[in-house]
Amino acid sequence: MAQTRETFGKKLADARVAGRLPVVIYGSKESTQPLFVDLKEFKKVLSIAGESTLVTLEIGGQKKDVLIHEVAHHPVSGEPIHADLLAVDTNKPITVHVPLVFDGVAPAIKELGGALVKVLHELEIEALPKDLPHDIKVDISVLVALDSQIHVKDLVLPKGVTTEVDGEEVVASITEAGEEVVEEEGPVDLSAIEVETKGKKEEEGEAEVTE
Repeated sequence: MAQTRETFGKKLADARVAGRLPVVIYGSKESTQPLFVDLKEFKKVLSIAGESTLVTLEIGGQKKDVLIHEVAHHPVSGEPIHADLLAVDTNKPITVHVPLVFDGVAPAIKELGGALVKVLHELEIEALPKDLPHDIKVDISVLVALDSQIHVKDLVLPKGVTTEVDGEEVVASITEAGEEVVEEEGPVDLSAIEVETKGKKEEEGEAEVTE
């Protein structure tokens, strides 16, 4: 259940201490609406639904179908301090990123001593809100040799779920244990590093959380 919010900026500190989480709901022809939700309840829903499962939010007796679109966390405590909720049209497909869960036992690891390399950790999918899965399972039991790979085209997607990701893209592979996996790196741009460092210094000391 959500409550209308008329508190903003630095004044939100007291609300957070009282266990109320500031959120904003928008999308699906909705005007942006600032709200408060109970922090404990939000954390419970987030742990179950994640950011890819439809959640029903009650506002003043009305129910809205939303996705937890983005959550900001406190840099020290890790507690949620703000969340964006995306109102959706249940009759229109939407695109979201869903986490991949690696499941099973790979013979190439158990019997040949290989190591699993997870190339993708989430997959962009499209589906009606009611068909959105919490996650997508990746069965690694098919990895039987040291050169085995799992591609996007090998994934079993739930009914009603599609993806535009290239089917040949590698999801996971096996490498020999102890072999160093080196990512390709381009030439170092010293000017970019200098600018980034300067920006970081200018931001130091800005620890206040505002909306």
